[in-house]
Amino acid sequence: MKKKIVSVTLAMMMCLSPVTSVYADREDDLREEQAWTNDQLNSMYSRMDDLYAQKQQLENEINTLDANLVNVMVSIQTLETDIANKQTSIENTQKDLEKAQKAKDKQYEAMKKRIQYLYEKGGNAAWFQMMMNSENLTDLLNNAEYTQKMYEYDRQSLEKYANTITQVQQLGEKYQQEKADMESMKQEQEAEQTNLQTAIDSKRASSADCDNEIAYAQQMANEYASLIQEQQAEIEQIVAEKEAAEEAARTETERIAAEQAEAEAAEAEQEEADDVQYDEDGNIINNNEENNAENADDNNDEDNTETAGAAGTAESENADTSSDYEYDEYGNVIDNNTSADSNSSSDTSTNTSTGSGSGSSVVDYATQFVGNPYVWGGTSLTNGADCSGFVQSVYSNFGVSLPRTSYEQQNAGREVSYSDAQPGDLICYGGHVAIYMGNGKIVHASNSRDGIKVSDNAAYRTILSVRRLV
Repeated sequence: MKKKIVSVTLAMMMCLSPVTSVYADREDDLREEQAWTNDQLNSMYSRMDDLYAQKQQLENEINTLDANLVNVMVSIQTLETDIANKQTSIENTQKDLEKAQKAKDKQYEAMKKRIQYLYEKGGNAAWFQMMMNSENLTDLLNNAEYTQKMYEYDRQSLEKYANTITQVQQLGEKYQQEKADMESMKQEQEAEQTNLQTAIDSKRASSADCDNEIAYAQQMANEYASLIQEQQAEIEQIVAEKEAAEEAARTETERIAAEQAEAEAAEAEQEEADDVQYDEDGNIINNNEENNAENADDNNDEDNTETAGAAGTAESENADTSSDYEYDEYGNVIDNNTSADSNSSSDTSTNTSTGSGSGSSVVDYATQFVGNPYVWGGTSLTNGADCSGFVQSVYSNFGVSLPRTSYEQQNAGREVSYSDAQPGDLICYGGHVAIYMGNGKIVHASNSRDGIKVSDNAAYRTILSVRRLV
């Protein structure tokens, strides 16, 4: 009987093993491929996140550059207006100079005619003729006084016109210098405009590249996602086919087992029939005692089987219960029903720095560097700085942090009117910035020709803003 049971078990295993092996191998291969595809998909998503972050950073930089470009363009427009106004002042000065020159020439001609008249009438003896023609001393003195006043008038008029011409010429030269300074500033701003536009174009090109890379990464991610779905569908199909094959194998095994049971039952009936004994009269001999003994042995076997089964069940329950526990490296049970919570806290401190110093001390410090060179883009008070670099470095000495460019410094501090300007305030022009000294004077990094200098007229061009920092 045991041999028959073993043969049936082996038959079931032989039916199930080929089916399980074939499907398991293919399923394992697919799951490995799916895991690799999933890694590639995650890599694409990570790449897309990086590209989106890079694109956002580029957009922020483009926005900043656009704002700076607008400020530069406004500065250029302001400078163009100032240059046009300065040109008008130069032309008006030229007209004044021509008028003064004509007045001087007219006065000079009149004086020459008077002198000529005196000499023509009296020659070298003009004074002698004046005395001889005078009726009395009073008349003589009056004539002499009149002649003297005439000379004085002519001399003073000539000096006045000469001084006027000199003043007008100096004013014209001043206007020419200021116009040249503004034209130099305009050239610098136009160069900055070109640099900003080039930077914006470069950033936009990089942003477009990011868009292309994002589109490609999205396409690849979609392909990987579709592939994962296809692999999952194939895995589910394999699992279904495997279950169906296993079910068919079990059905076949049960059929074989049923046929085997029927054969064993028939064989048992045949054996039982062969075991019947008859007496000499042809009557069946009663084998109850033997049957009872066999039944008792069978019952003992069944009791033993039930006892063993109960013991096995208890051991299984114990095994299931013990599987609910975890053990440490020393074999002690780890209680999974308790947990420890830990809280962490952090203190955040914010460091702030405030500037110190009065406006007068700022001016005193700034004027130490008058005469040092002007360098476009420089911030060195000794080796060279441009207008905003000069202001930034001066205030840095007093602990005040300022932006780098002149159009950004127009928003620093707080706004005050020019009539309320105090020493140390920033005077902001289109594309230029200076430090107010008081009494209408400014100290600033003017241009490459004059360097850092003091100018007497803070309002020599349009003032866009006055900012107070200290």
